[in-house]
Amino acid sequence: MKPITLYTVGTPNGKKVSIFLEELKAAYPDFEYEVYAIDFSKNEQKEECHALTPSSTFLKHSPNGRIPAIYDPNHDHSVFETAAILLWLEKKYDPEHKFSWGSDEPNGEKLRSQALQWIFWVHGGVGVSAAAANHFVRYAPEQIQYGKDRYINETKRLYGVLEKHLEGRDWLVGEGKGKYSIADCNAYPWLHLHAWAGVPHSDVGPNVRNYILRNWERPAVRKGSLTAASPPSSTDCVLSTGRFLTKLLESDFEAKYADEINKKAEDAKKWVQKGMKDDAAKK
Repeated sequence: MKPITLYTVGTPNGKKVSIFLEELKAAYPDFEYEVYAIDFSKNEQKEECHALTPSSTFLKHSPNGRIPAIYDPNHDHSVFETAAILLWLEKKYDPEHKFSWGSDEPNGEKLRSQALQWIFWVHGGVGVSAAAANHFVRYAPEQIQYGKDRYINETKRLYGVLEKHLEGRDWLVGEGKGKYSIADCNAYPWLHLHAWAGVPHSDVGPNVRNYILRNWERPAVRKGSLTAASPPSSTDCVLSTGRFLTKLLESDFEAKYADEINKKAEDAKKWVQKGMKDDAAKK
């Protein structure tokens, strides 16, 4: 079996795929993958040719110019968009349904449907709102209170939905307390960064907090979160270090690390704004 090629950055979306790849690697010894880190500070995700793969083009694998993307040499197939990537990997490389449910299993089709529902709920809800909150809280060139309130409050509302769903459960989908699945790979990375999006620990319920810790305690999750780190020149690399991810779990994160937070945000703001200007100039 040839290794899957992952093009990624240490963002929540990037971590979803690298975490699942690590879970597959732990579950199936023959499974392998390799990583090409994209540098957002250089806007490499918009380049026709990635510096590490001069014979290929990143936009060939991801025509939208967004990470993550994979190339599967075993099927000569590229996939972009996190949900599509997770579903492809699950279908092709999880034959024992360790992270999913087969149609021949009791309630298998219903459980798979539930997994898809939670995957798309994250994509259409938590991911969108948290990403927007990130931007207005950390990266906007000016403080726009309406934008901050709109997306922080919506993120909190969605966390409330999850809080109720996780009552008496360990994982999003499955009988009883649930089974760890692709739905959890997809949900966890955005949740871990809630403090960076302006949602303090005091506004996150105990079920969601315990769910975050339960994911973080999985060896493959930790390794996958670090695997997605960007090149050293990118601020996302700093946000993806084990040290910083651990700090994010501290209840007094915002107050305790205010200076460090502001520096990271200011550094990131520069290339975020530059990337937006470069995109606008290409239109």
